[in-house]
Amino acid sequence: MTESARTGQAHAKARPGFLPRQLSDPELNLFAAAGRRRELVPREMIFRKGELGRAMFVVESGTIQLEFGDGLPDKLIGPREFFGELALFIGNHARVANAVAAEGSVLHVIEHAAFERLLETEAALLAQFMRRSFSYLVASEQQLIQNLKRRNEDLLVTLDSLRQTQTQLSTAERLVRTDELTGLCNRRGLYHYLEELRTQRDPTLKLGLLLVDIDRFKQINDHYGHLTGDQTLRAVAREVQAAAFPCDLPCRLGGDEFALLAQVSGPEDLRDRAAQVANGVRALRFPVPIDALHVSVSIGGSLCHEHADWSAWYSDSDCALYMVKGEGGDNYRVIA
Repeated sequence: MTESARTGQAHAKARPGFLPRQLSDPELNLFAAAGRRRELVPREMIFRKGELGRAMFVVESGTIQLEFGDGLPDKLIGPREFFGELALFIGNHARVANAVAAEGSVLHVIEHAAFERLLETEAALLAQFMRRSFSYLVASEQQLIQNLKRRNEDLLVTLDSLRQTQTQLSTAERLVRTDELTGLCNRRGLYHYLEELRTQRDPTLKLGLLLVDIDRFKQINDHYGHLTGDQTLRAVAREVQAAAFPCDLPCRLGGDEFALLAQVSGPEDLRDRAAQVANGVRALRFPVPIDALHVSVSIGGSLCHEHADWSAWYSDSDCALYMVKGEGGDNYRVIA
């Protein structure tokens, strides 16, 4: 491992709240030196949905808005973050959103040829960057599949009817354990997961629990209506899902309360998951006529003691959540 890679790895571990789409100092400096600097005025278009691209973008300052359309909330990309990286990994790639400068911004544009040259000189540092990027992309693609399934419900019902004799029992069990609104696991699914947890555990990892509450959710329902409340619940559910690894369980416990039971390396890993959810929700932007809606969450978490049960785990995380709410919400706290 090169010295710059070791420095980048150490910096990533040391920074509190280090998120998958944020660059370490060595990564940021590397891309800034290799990229082409581009200054943007507010509402300037960077690329359009569907067009092919071969460049990645790193935000030096300002904010970039990714507009997905089709009723999906927009995303805000801020300083130290990057987007469009899939074009570097696989070549010409159709963009999945419009990218627009939400304000005056400065980007570093890293073309495919420049990235190839960096691979020859900084392989270890870029390998670390690519591993993190692929992990985030896989989670995003899984969530996209979930969205497409919900939007094509009629087609799924038709296909299910053709396989009804073979899948009736498994389908019924899945529906009983799934929250209809968000597609996440419900309490029944959680309890089933807990029963089988011993066989699904990675013995090298610890178990952590995050409890996620939407701040002032009743006011959202009262001011914007219950349809917007449902849209908010689905959007927050996507952020909880995005923070979950395949071995984890994201679920909706009821109302505006979500949980993430995660296998983590330690309290810092659990804090990073909490930070990812909190920042992801803050970055949500909704289409007109609810574009003035800004959503935040309060998150409490704790590591799960091996010899305790769900009620004890829940109580510990709920204490942390209570402290966050007492301080005004829109934050997270993890106790070891």
